[in-house]
Amino acid sequence: MRNMLLIARREYLEQVRGRAFKTTTIGLPAIFALIVGVGYLSNLGLGANRQVAVASNDPLLAGQIRQKLAGDKDAKARVIVAAPATPQDRALLLNKVKDGTLDGLLWVDTATGKLPTATYTSQSAGDFITAARVKSALNHAIIDERLIGGGMQQGSADALVNGTSVATYQVKMDGSVLKTNAEASFWKGYVMAILLSMTTMIYGMNVARSIIQEKTSRIFEVMLAIASPSDMLAGKLIGVGAVGLTQIAIWLVAAAAILVSPFAGAILTGELAVHITWTEAILFPVYFVLGYLLYSSLFAGLAATCETEQELQMYTPLAAAPTWLSFALIMLVINDSNSFWSVAASFFPPTAPVIMFLRMAAEIPPAWQFAVSIGLLTLSIWAVLWFSTRLYRIGILMYGKRATVPELLRWLRYS
Repeated sequence: MRNMLLIARREYLEQVRGRAFKTTTIGLPAIFALIVGVGYLSNLGLGANRQVAVASNDPLLAGQIRQKLAGDKDAKARVIVAAPATPQDRALLLNKVKDGTLDGLLWVDTATGKLPTATYTSQSAGDFITAARVKSALNHAIIDERLIGGGMQQGSADALVNGTSVATYQVKMDGSVLKTNAEASFWKGYVMAILLSMTTMIYGMNVARSIIQEKTSRIFEVMLAIASPSDMLAGKLIGVGAVGLTQIAIWLVAAAAILVSPFAGAILTGELAVHITWTEAILFPVYFVLGYLLYSSLFAGLAATCETEQELQMYTPLAAAPTWLSFALIMLVINDSNSFWSVAASFFPPTAPVIMFLRMAAEIPPAWQFAVSIGLLTLSIWAVLWFSTRLYRIGILMYGKRATVPELLRWLRYS
């Protein structure tokens, strides 16, 4: 036990004092904030300030379309109306689109007793935002024209087209009713799942790289004189895992400080309100530790069979496959958190940490499902540790010999 704690302390202090820990602890949140900020700022004004021509043989409909486009505050479109328009007008307007005088041309043909047909022409095939706005304006204008033609007032027609908003609520297990937002729940679960999977994979790989570095430097031959292989592996897992918990704690404290600021309070209200329950706050470190132990044990056994970091990196995608599977199921889990596949994936140990948090974002599962999930994770960690420890005992002293499957089976028998 003493040797194991000494190794854990060495691993912890070596990584916490390193430049990489300080850089990632401060730099990673800053990079994510920068990415989000750049994405938000770059999306501002997309498809705005376009000069669009609306041409139709129906002046009333063309005027309605112009009104809809001009009333869109995000579009800020400058609309030219040509109605009633002739084929010669269309050719002239197309030439203006060609030479860049106009950004687009909406041509609408109307026939008695039939729905209008329309085409939109522009220089850019990728300006889907403007095309979508034009399509929305056309459809709303057609509905308005039919409603007003039937005797409805303009204000009533606009209100009918805009529709009615629906407030969503969730009935909790204790019978209480809480206002919810599906989009906010999705992003909450998605962010927590990314944070959980990213940290477990990163620190699992840190354990593997540490083993490869010490193996190639032959420092194991000295350390084995005072510590057993089991103590060395356990010390590495505890030390690196403590580094991960320290980094997550720093991130959570920083996030809490940001969330209580007036700026964040102004953003995370109304439709964007995010609620973190006590269940989520308590279970996050639990699933982090269990997920970390599972993946780091797997990576440790894998690293003991490799000679170089390059060889280790070739096998990393296979070890990371369960994480990819978890995110492939994200829409299914968020949409129906109690489906057979959602529950099964939350019981399957490699995907359980991520899937459980995706499920919690939609609805807190029953307590017995948490118990089964954590129990299966614990059993799988014990099984992987048993397997990895035996590979570790032999593999750390094997040099210059590729570990084939028959060779690995012999290692398990020797240990």
